[in-house]
Amino acid sequence: MNSSPSSAKRLEEVHRIAVLRPNAVGDFVFALPALVALRAAYLEAHIVLLARRWHREFLRERPAPVDEVIELPPVPGVGASPGEPADLERIDRFVAEMQSRRFDLALQMYGGGRYSNPFLHRLRPGLTAGLCTADAAPLDRSIEYRPWQNERLRLLEVVGLVGATPVDLAPPLAVIERDHAELRACIDLPERPVVVLQPGATDPRRRWPAERFAAVGDALAGLGAMVVINGDAAERALAACVAQAMHASAIDVSGSLSLSGLAALLERATVLVSNDTGPLHLADAIGTRTVGLYLVLNLITSAPLVGARQRHRFSIRTMCPVCGAENVHVRCPHDVCFIDDIETDQVIGLALEAFKESAACAADAALA
Repeated sequence: MNSSPSSAKRLEEVHRIAVLRPNAVGDFVFALPALVALRAAYLEAHIVLLARRWHREFLRERPAPVDEVIELPPVPGVGASPGEPADLERIDRFVAEMQSRRFDLALQMYGGGRYSNPFLHRLRPGLTAGLCTADAAPLDRSIEYRPWQNERLRLLEVVGLVGATPVDLAPPLAVIERDHAELRACIDLPERPVVVLQPGATDPRRRWPAERFAAVGDALAGLGAMVVINGDAAERALAACVAQAMHASAIDVSGSLSLSGLAALLERATVLVSNDTGPLHLADAIGTRTVGLYLVLNLITSAPLVGARQRHRFSIRTMCPVCGAENVHVRCPHDVCFIDDIETDQVIGLALEAFKESAACAADAALA
């Protein structure tokens, strides 16, 4: 039975809820407004997030709208990496354990449901709700999964299927002492404004050129900022390119911080300049001012619902600059930058604006 989110009522006698969303950092941030709405609607229920190891480690001791994170085993089509072998016995044991939990409600927030809906049914919840494409196994309550929609709004519609209404369109993500302790152990930041550059992204098409990031870093350093370059271990060479191209000094922490330490760094930052990748969305949730660099199609899906602290520039390019192929519904094999038509001066202007605005707010707070 499909149900309109606007007309659905809160369910009675719901004590245990499972939410299936085993994906990346940005995707977790996108789900926060929906999870907060679900928490408010079902205050007494025990909400379990079925997710990845990083969710369990990051959310440990951190205030969150879920009560528990359970790590999924690698399930084909449901969080497993492409080509990762499936341990069927491990999956069966996991399913049996989840069945013993006797979930009253299970929400599918992981794609269109071709693989995730059958997996959700295996848990035998009292009621299922979530996203469905035409070829997916039906759920008790569902909305159609369509491409190129704002993900935060999509997930708010999902929880609306069970009577959860929006509470906060930009719920804050807490930074805790464990985060600060890791940052202090990694780096001794100076007593001056810090700006963070994030030149990497999982998809090479979304990586703005390193020398452009260097120019932005130099402009911010000219205002007295300490520039910190972040990236994961695989992005060390890219971060080094940015540092080497800068005239000002910079601190390279690529590969040095866990997500916990990065949260503390982003909270400390006056502004983050970043490609469309997890740290950008994490910074938005923490409350840091950001300048995001997007492909326009990704901006449609990833844009925050409250934008007072966020600035962005975007490219409308969808054709591969090498082969000319359209990259909307399919991806050509060329790992080239699609956003290098974003002008450096425009990004510098936005970054300086955000930096000065942050400094003015800090001065006002000091006088209050």
